[in-house]
Amino acid sequence: MAGPDDIPLPNLKGGDLDFADDGAGGAQDEHPTGKVAEDLEHVFDVPVNVSAVLGRTRLEVGELLRLGPGAVLELDRRVGEAIDIFVNDRLVARGEVVLVEDRLGVTMTEIIKSDR
Repeated sequence: MAGPDDIPLPNLKGGDLDFADDGAGGAQDEHPTGKVAEDLEHVFDVPVNVSAVLGRTRLEVGELLRLGPGAVLELDRRVGEAIDIFVNDRLVARGEVVLVEDRLGVTMTEIIKSDR
């Protein structure tokens, strides 16, 4: 569910940002802020931690110690509900789990606009 702080994802082509014409008469390669991917080139090699959180639960230490193989933990999300995507412990997007060959992946469905 999109909220007031959500912004649409740009079209991505070949790893570069491609800001499509929004019908407002702007040029196809211009972004509303005037920034493009090349402006960020100096930070492309900075490592970041990306986490995709399927859900959360709260346990007491005693409950945690009683868990064993095959234990099931109930999470605070429903099946099919968007997962949270964090970059350096900051919520930046929501997405869906996908299967890519034999690995799990995440596709971003919305980017969360930050107030900072």
